[in-house]
Amino acid sequence: MTQNQTQMEKLKDITFYTMDKAIRTYRIFAQKRLRDNGYKITIDQWLIIKAILENPGISQQEIGEKVFKDNASVTRIIELLVKSEYLEREVNQNDRRKSNLKVTVEGKRIIEKVHDLVLENRKTALAGILPEELEILNKTLKRIISNCN
Repeated sequence: MTQNQTQMEKLKDITFYTMDKAIRTYRIFAQKRLRDNGYKITIDQWLIIKAILENPGISQQEIGEKVFKDNASVTRIIELLVKSEYLEREVNQNDRRKSNLKVTVEGKRIIEKVHDLVLENRKTALAGILPEELEILNKTLKRIISNCN
């Protein structure tokens, strides 16, 4: 074994491991809070509804890109949202093989109901972090994204 192999960094010291752990920990925390407050919606379902509300006429592929999900996962989540009556499909008049997704009144209602809890979750997760620290973090993360694109 070489000197480098014996001195390999530990997982806990790898920045990207820590970033992934922070995101996963937050998602578990936020999902539990949704369940504990009686909401029958997942974080991923919430993200997809938000993506459609913010981007009317968005395609499933574009939704996947926005919420970092593969097409099969997006399709499954959309099916559940249609069954829950948070979304409805309308036939696309320009291409009958495609459908347009529309957020229902019930879908808008769940997003509004969950909004305050989402803000509370973020506040809890960001407690003790100064605005300047968040600004540096956001700039750093955007630079990483840019470097990798």
